[in-house]
This record gives sequence, C-alpha cells and structure tokens, in this order.
Amino acid sequence: MATAEECRAALESLTGRIAELDAQERAKKVLDRTMSLHVPDLGVTFLTRIGPDGAEPVRQAENGAKPAQVRFTADSDVVVSVAADPGSFMGAWMSRKLKVQGNPFDLLHLRKLL
Repeated sequence: MATAEECRAALESLTGRIAELDAQERAKKVLDRTMSLHVPDLGVTFLTRIGPDGAEPVRQAENGAKPAQVRFTADSDVVVSVAADPGSFMGAWMSRKLKVQGNPFDLLHLRKLL
C-alpha cells in the first residue's frame, strides 16, 4: 500500500504532463475541468483543476467539498502504478481497478492526454 504523499506525488506527475504541453497544443486538447481521486484504502480524496493554462496543484479535499466534474476512484497502489505507466490507465479501468465517473466526452478527451 502506498502512502497519501506517494499518491499526491503520483498525481502531480500526471498533471505535470499537462504543463509540459506546448501552450497551443494545451489550448486545443485540455478542457477546463475539476477532477478528484478518491483513494479508499487510505480514506483520502485529492482534488485539482486542469485547463488550457495547465493544472492547479493537487490538494486534499476537505469534508463537504463540492463533487468534481470528473471523479476517479482507485486504491493507492493502482494510483502509483498508473502514474508510473500512464499507458496502463485503460487496463486498470477495464479491470475495474480504476473507476471513473463523469461526462463520457470529457473522459474521451482526457484519455488523449495520457
């Protein structure tokens, strides 16, 4: 089991990929959306917002926080694994190790970023 800090760092590495995109490419590919990741084995939820200007820092959600537009759920080891190999996202989702909730068009759009 990974720690909350390892999960936060993993998420920062994934969202950092957005910042690395060329500004014009980012403007074409990145929708302005709030995203959350609930990590049940740690009992923690992380939040961020991505948009054409990049990604906000990943932060821990406060109790009663408004639900994000795109919501992920995965155990800590899955989070760290997907961050290390973003190509494994689809496999984790198909095997139900990673759950995703949100607008299907948003999900297809986000998939292109990984």
